[in-house]
Amino acid sequence: MDITIKEAQTKIDQWIKTVGVKYFSELTNLGILMEEVGELSRLMVRIYGEQSFKETDSPPSSQELLSDEMADVLWVLICLANQTGVDLTEALQKNFEKKNVRDKERHKKNEKLK
Repeated sequence: MDITIKEAQTKIDQWIKTVGVKYFSELTNLGILMEEVGELSRLMVRIYGEQSFKETDSPPSSQELLSDEMADVLWVLICLANQTGVDLTEALQKNFEKKNVRDKERHKKNEKLK
């Protein structure tokens, strides 16, 4: 099932208002977002970095865990967008425009990327 960002914002809003009862405060959700990013970071460091999993960690599959953690980050980010009135589709489109102007040649000239 493909879902647009706009649809995700609507579905999460509906879920929060029915199953979740109500949104946590913006500040609480910011803290939760940081927690979720930390969990994703911990996993990435163990999969792609030098740190190993503990013996007590028995991940079902790295890909499954990564997708779940990334979805958690996206969920909370969408909650914050909904709470603050940000249309993420529009914001992402504007961000592409900004990057296409600002970074049009920037990365091509970066010796570190060659």
